[in-house]
Amino acid sequence: MTLNNLLEKIENNTPLDFGEIFGKSIELFKKVWLQGMIHILLLMVVIIPLVLVMYIPIFALAGISGFENNYGEFGDYGYPSEELSIGFMLLFIVLVLVMSMVASAFQLGITAHFYRVCKQVDLGLPETSSYFMFLKGKYLGKVFTLAIAKFGITILAALLCYFPIFYVIVPLQLLVVVFAFNPDLSVSDLIKISFKFGNKKWLLVFGLVWVASMLATTIGYIMCFIGVFATASFAMLPVYYVYKDTIGFKDDESQEEEILFVK
Repeated sequence: MTLNNLLEKIENNTPLDFGEIFGKSIELFKKVWLQGMIHILLLMVVIIPLVLVMYIPIFALAGISGFENNYGEFGDYGYPSEELSIGFMLLFIVLVLVMSMVASAFQLGITAHFYRVCKQVDLGLPETSSYFMFLKGKYLGKVFTLAIAKFGITILAALLCYFPIFYVIVPLQLLVVVFAFNPDLSVSDLIKISFKFGNKKWLLVFGLVWVASMLATTIGYIMCFIGVFATASFAMLPVYYVYKDTIGFKDDESQEEEILFVK
């Protein structure tokens, strides 16, 4: 869809029913919970090593202070000098920023693919798309740009005394699903659509995601904590139906569209 088509559909939207969307999300979860768990595990496999990489400067500093005690580099009691500590701290900050962007981009790409899977299962289409469809080719740069934009918006909201974070949470949540089904739009258009969408459906989306997240977490903990991996994806499903019931898909959309993203 074009930008104008999307904005028009959002502007002319009809009220959505909380209970209906929640009920449909439960039914869809029964069909996609395994795929949801696979997506969550993929995120964990990538994000955990990235977190460890971020702490390399801290591990290195601890190792140096443990095995070296040269007064030229270290002060009293064998602690690293101020200059060395500052250097490692700057390296740590740089790594945190870089790894956070990589993790955010990977999460965005994998989550966007999960929404594609939800659509395929919901509409009875064959599952033809690759898990990494948004993390390669022409979409890779856009995913990283969106991740940077999300980070910048979040930081700006935090600088404004944190209260605006409660507002931007919903548009940023919608940004992923909007990107999933409109990946060829520009980054600025995707952000514009997400915020307009968020303005129209803020309370509904916030309530649905909060209730779904609490339910998924509670049931996951009851299942000896490891069950969280199986239930976590449920929190993402209401957003799919809010998008589908507000914007929907093209009338002529069929199996042929999905063939663009073959494995």
